[in-house]
Amino acid sequence: MASIRLYEENTNQRDLADVVKVLRDGGIIIYPTDTLYAFGCDITNVRAVERICALKNIDPNKMPLSFICSNISHISQYAKIDNDTFKLLKSCLPGPFTFLLNGNSNLPKLFKKKNTVGVRIPDNKIATNLVEALGNPLLSTSIFINEEEPEYCTDPELIIETYEKQVDLIIDGGMGDIEPSTIVDCTQEEPYIKRKGKGLLVLD
Repeated sequence: MASIRLYEENTNQRDLADVVKVLRDGGIIIYPTDTLYAFGCDITNVRAVERICALKNIDPNKMPLSFICSNISHISQYAKIDNDTFKLLKSCLPGPFTFLLNGNSNLPKLFKKKNTVGVRIPDNKIATNLVEALGNPLLSTSIFINEEEPEYCTDPELIIETYEKQVDLIIDGGMGDIEPSTIVDCTQEEPYIKRKGKGLLVLD
């Protein structure tokens, strides 16, 4: 297992390319977002997605999977977005939100099992730069939250110590957050907040 230190404001392109190679080879990583650190992989790699589902004990038949895109146009390649939803996304992203949307026919196989996907554009340049360099969305599911010892999910050195034998690469992007994203369900006629988190949003 390797670890790489990346910086939001001055991301080393050679190091970024090394991360992308791991992802394209089917590896799984831990990377920073604007909320919690997250497990990630290329969403088009079925085996990598299955590894993360097993690691997190996620059943894609019962729980929608989430991924990170680089912009709203990128999201529209995989999900159905009407005008009202577009306006909502534009007002909140990039930011600490996960939007549940109805997927379209471009979704990879494992994501189609639920036909509902969570999409994110975090306010974190390391994450969005990774997506842009990879050319595909990045699976996003938070690492395990240790409420008794929160530093184990926020401190990169302790994250490396905890997960070094379970993933292929860990990105040290500085101290993380303990608060998850706010989940907004946009799959029905009217959007509603499914989980209150770091993102503040008032719906009419």
